[in-house]
Amino acid sequence: MHVIYKNAQIQENSGNITRKILATDGALMLVEVAFTKAAEDYGIHSHPHEQIAYITRGSFDFAVEGQESVILGEGDSIHIPPNIPHGARPLSDGATLLDIFTPIREDFVK
Repeated sequence: MHVIYKNAQIQENSGNITRKILATDGALMLVEVAFTKAAEDYGIHSHPHEQIAYITRGSFDFAVEGQESVILGEGDSIHIPPNIPHGARPLSDGATLLDIFTPIREDFVK
């Protein structure tokens, strides 16, 4: 499977977030998540998927249950185990990250 970036499936969420599904096949999924503006809310949530986030632009304040929050910038990454409440607050306009999920997020695929 391959995806041409300009043809990637785009999903807008809450007006501040745009997701691009960059790859999904088998048990893995790669998603680019772009935030149009900084935010005060972490958007705490949980899901049964294992997740790795890699920051490609700007910076984020990550909150993961059971850990101190951490500020991560371009080139940094974080692993989030399944079913653990977590969230990310973009600290700058245009902050972007790549999320890798396993298994795939069926709720993102329409």
